[in-house]
Amino acid sequence: MSRTSFDQLLQAGCHFGHLKRKWNPAMRPYIFMERNGIHIIDLNKTVAKIDEAAEALKAIAKSGRKILFVATKKQAKDIVAEKAASVNMPYVIERWPGGMLTNFPTIRKAVKKMANIDKMMNDGTFSNLSKRELLQINRQRAKLEKNLGSIADLTRLPSALFIVDVMKEHIAVKEANRLGIPVFGIVDTNSDPRNVDYVIPANDDAKDSVEVILDACCAAIAEGLEEHKAEKADDKAAAEQQDEAAEGRRHARRARRDDAAEEAHAQEAAPAAEEEAPAAE
Repeated sequence: MSRTSFDQLLQAGCHFGHLKRKWNPAMRPYIFMERNGIHIIDLNKTVAKIDEAAEALKAIAKSGRKILFVATKKQAKDIVAEKAASVNMPYVIERWPGGMLTNFPTIRKAVKKMANIDKMMNDGTFSNLSKRELLQINRQRAKLEKNLGSIADLTRLPSALFIVDVMKEHIAVKEANRLGIPVFGIVDTNSDPRNVDYVIPANDDAKDSVEVILDACCAAIAEGLEEHKAEKADDKAAAEQQDEAAEGRRHARRARRDDAAEEAHAQEAAPAAEEEAPAAE
């Protein structure tokens, strides 16, 4: 069963593309028609593409890997932050830091710097600083939090990127392509889908359109996370059973050794008892 429906996407306005004169010819397969100078997206293909992307996202989440959500446009950033946080995934909704993927160690240093500032504030290291110095440090900390706070838990490169408006976030797409990281993207009629691994043709400017697609994809991610958790629990139970079985075998071997030792001791004691009996007579 599909995760979305034609009517649901139609009601959210997912079918509205850009003006005909702004189109990218590579989006031709996903365009249904042109009306009043505006391209209309084929929602039947959108439904199929959402299902395809959702299954791939579910598989990534099930394997315990991270998916980085990217949306810096005003009408999508709040929705992306909310949906990504609901499935405990990192996200970027402010300016995309150039080299975030291709120069990831430097980004990690900035995140660690933010953590170090917090640590020194808590242990009283900054207590002797002047108000001006404290103000500068607080401003620096606030700037780091704004740009990198949402990726503080991203300790390694993400396994995939989910991008809203691949045209606006072209730098992120290029970095992911360079590193071979799969790109999932909501692609409008003015964008180039050729650099996107999982294309979701839809209106990337309408809040409702972005929300309905993210609902379907994040639901799939949540399912993957639940299955990952269940697999970990099963593995833990199996490991405990193996430990118990191994312990049982060790006890059995120890008991057999003890029985054998007692039997040998009894056999050694029997001749001595027989020798002592005639001497007593």
